[in-house]
Amino acid sequence: MAAAALTREGGEDAFRRLFRFYRQRDASDLRGVVDFSVPGGQVFRSQLSISSVSDQDAYRAGLQPVSQWKAYGLNGYPGFIFIPNPFLPGCQRHWVKQCLKLYPQKPNVCNLDLHMAPEKTVDLWGQSKEQLRRKGSSKREPRSLLEKLRWVTLGYHYNWDTKKYSANHHAPFPSDLAFLSEQVAAACGFRGFQAQAGILNYYHFDSSLGIHVDESELDHSRPLLSFSFGQSSIFLLGGLKREEAPTAMFMHSGDIMVMSGFSRLLYHAVPRVLPNPEGTALPSCLDQALSSDVPVGSVIEPSSDEDWQVCAKYLQSSRINMTIRQVLAEGQTFPEEYGTNGKGQAPSEECHHQESNRTKRHKPNTD
Repeated sequence: MAAAALTREGGEDAFRRLFRFYRQRDASDLRGVVDFSVPGGQVFRSQLSISSVSDQDAYRAGLQPVSQWKAYGLNGYPGFIFIPNPFLPGCQRHWVKQCLKLYPQKPNVCNLDLHMAPEKTVDLWGQSKEQLRRKGSSKREPRSLLEKLRWVTLGYHYNWDTKKYSANHHAPFPSDLAFLSEQVAAACGFRGFQAQAGILNYYHFDSSLGIHVDESELDHSRPLLSFSFGQSSIFLLGGLKREEAPTAMFMHSGDIMVMSGFSRLLYHAVPRVLPNPEGTALPSCLDQALSSDVPVGSVIEPSSDEDWQVCAKYLQSSRINMTIRQVLAEGQTFPEEYGTNGKGQAPSEECHHQESNRTKRHKPNTD
């Protein structure tokens, strides 16, 4: 297998070679990609802290009881945890709607702010919903503003220029997303996790995420949480150096990844977005609407049929990923040199994705 040969080869920037291999549109050799729905080989079952999250709190976050989750680790990657879709039926829809309708709103920051007047980016959902609802399959149709969305930052806003966070470039972190993150972190053994910063990435079939390490947070003892919705992707998890060949794995809608401990500072990337393996326009886990018996205090809100039609049309060719981080340890503050306001930032390879042959003005590097 070509991928296996590249993996064994190692050497100078082995990660880049595998990235390019999986990036190819005609790359048909996906047999070496780890699929957690059929675990085996280097995959093993991972233990969760079931008693750390009550069933009621799991329900409030839109999750199954932790005792019903499946969690896996990978040999050679201590601290890496993969949780295949633990969401209750209908609850993924809430997070998709938030990522498209609510989270891009001000005072949060998005890539469109870099080259559009502030008044033009106030209501991306309102400006896009009718165009998306009517959208056909032609690639020549103009893209809506939501389809031009590439990233949104929450909480402490990541500065793409300095690769730092700062105390004075901050917005309130969404309470529903904070609650979800706290429950997942606690289930993985990280009680007291504080969701302080989020980077939402919006992918299409021609998008990728460059090779990078998430090291800008001041507290690396806390995990990085990653949530995926919509179409599938290939995720590459490497080592502490780019000379180490990465392991490729599938990520499907609803899947959660946790990078902690040794795995917290490993190189990783997304070379390719793929249609969901069921062969349908949307994965079946997104078919079900929310049940009517939402528990009291739930952060999950039902989506109207009208709103979900827009979200569903968007997801037919797209994937949304939310990565949540704790920036500061409890009681920690930013050092003085972190005091820049982070405005006017430009995208870089870190935590930013690119599209082939399209957005050259955004394109950071060419991995």
